[in-house]
Amino acid sequence: QVQLVESGGALVQAGGSLRLSCAASGRTFSGNRYAMGWFRQAPGKEHEFIAAINWSGGTTYYADSVKGRFTISRDRAKNTVYLQMNSLRPEDTAVYYCAADTRRTMPTMIWGNFNYWGQGTQVTVSS
Repeated sequence: QVQLVESGGALVQAGGSLRLSCAASGRTFSGNRYAMGWFRQAPGKEHEFIAAINWSGGTTYYADSVKGRFTISRDRAKNTVYLQMNSLRPEDTAVYYCAADTRRTMPTMIWGNFNYWGQGTQVTVSS
């Protein structure tokens, strides 16, 4: 089992920045050589892919809606994944979830392909 705990969500004004963190703990898989990702869910909407990163941190993927504004990174020594969010917009308001896919070293962008998820952290962007 892998436990994921997100932190860093807050209320912020449009144009502001936040950094989300996701700390992984529990059983390690292949020396933590697995893909990680961030998704979000706004009220009444499906889970939306935001960003993903491969096991080494050398390959990243982003949704078009956040490309150029958000940056995903990981610190393998700390078993932590980060999501730096800049130039936030009201439409970025959602619950943000960290996810791990321990079956793959390269990430996909599909919520159902990940097999561990955090509890979520609320990000609210006011206009």
